[in-house]
Amino acid sequence: MLYPEIVVAGCGNPLFADDGFGPAVVEELQKLTLPDNVKVVDAGLGGPHFIFTLLDPEVTKRLVIVDIADYGAEPGSVTKLRIEDLPPGSYRDAHSWDLAEPLQRIKDRIDITIIGCQPKRVTDPDMEIGLSDEVSKAIPKAVRVVLETIGVDYGTAI
Repeated sequence: MLYPEIVVAGCGNPLFADDGFGPAVVEELQKLTLPDNVKVVDAGLGGPHFIFTLLDPEVTKRLVIVDIADYGAEPGSVTKLRIEDLPPGSYRDAHSWDLAEPLQRIKDRIDITIIGCQPKRVTDPDMEIGLSDEVSKAIPKAVRVVLETIGVDYGTAI
């Protein structure tokens, strides 16, 4: 399958502390048995650009982005966000790329969900490898939320 029906993309950079949340969740998801119509990718820093190479609006029905999101909650809190929930210019990656605007362009053709984790710390440009304890403990919950979002029962995935 060249283009998957469901894409789960973990965005972030493990060199910048909690910004490595998305790739860490993807690593756990890749250990599970998922349906053939699901593609799980570590989009890394290139998330805003890389994700779009995996999508074909004729085939792809759902995009789930896993990333840190500063929404004023306790560190390690996990939430589901829709593109409509994001104030303009509020969803950026560690390099200040606005991700909401390009996602707005495709939201009418592809169902988009952002699974965001409130970070405790994000370092840039000083590298600090490793997630905070709070964000690390949020990984299992994020995995369950991803599976629920894509309609996969956790019991059948393990």
